[in-house]
Amino acid sequence: MTYENIKLDIAEQIATITLNKPERLNACSLDMADDIFIALDKLEDARAVIITGEGRAFCAGADLQAKNDSALSGGQGSYAALNQHYNPLMVKLAKLDIPTITAVNGPAAGVGCSIALASDFAIAGKSAYFLQAFVNIGLVPDGGASWMLTRLVGKARATEMMMLGEKIPGEKAAEWGLVYKCVEDDALMGEAQALAKRLANGPTVALGVMRQNLAAALESDYATALLKEAEGQRKAGDSNDAREGAIAFLQKRKAEFKGK
Repeated sequence: MTYENIKLDIAEQIATITLNKPERLNACSLDMADDIFIALDKLEDARAVIITGEGRAFCAGADLQAKNDSALSGGQGSYAALNQHYNPLMVKLAKLDIPTITAVNGPAAGVGCSIALASDFAIAGKSAYFLQAFVNIGLVPDGGASWMLTRLVGKARATEMMMLGEKIPGEKAAEWGLVYKCVEDDALMGEAQALAKRLANGPTVALGVMRQNLAAALESDYATALLKEAEGQRKAGDSNDAREGAIAFLQKRKAEFKGK
């Protein structure tokens, strides 16, 4: 399948989704959001996914000038765009059962910032920055930003990002714990691909359970978290990879996981 707004490549069980509107700094139109949503259902045998941007930006936020989005202006239009396009995408990203990596190669603003931070591992290039500039146009952060930012960096820094609308450079984002790490721009994709390869060679079922348990733990009490872990252990324990892991341990060799 071909896409108008993104590229999808799958090789060696690693999927790479590239936001592909560099002339618009990969600003996310409704059509782009829908393309990403569809692509996430086409990952086939991928065991890890990388999301990055073409050119000098990751994603400059929502595309306010996209031709098909003009009818969705104003408060009611924004409400419809979020509930019909952007929010379903963010939920889809959260519910993936494979590890996710974002290689943030430049500006990540607005919903682009939310997409960047929705991954398990956000890696920023030194030219990257993270921006919630909604306050400058009289709007509020969306795409799950208020939920993610408070959990990633705490209320004080989340408030700073949302209410002051200032850029957070990649290195500062790493210092804050907003992202996994910050690397030189020319090393960014190599770092992302090496990490994706490591994850793709791991126990995919167990990694998927970890994703969901980490997300659930943010909202649950201790007893519920313990129950979720037990349920997840049952699911992972029934996998072929768990059996391979046990045999490899007894044979004193490295496990060869197949993702099943």
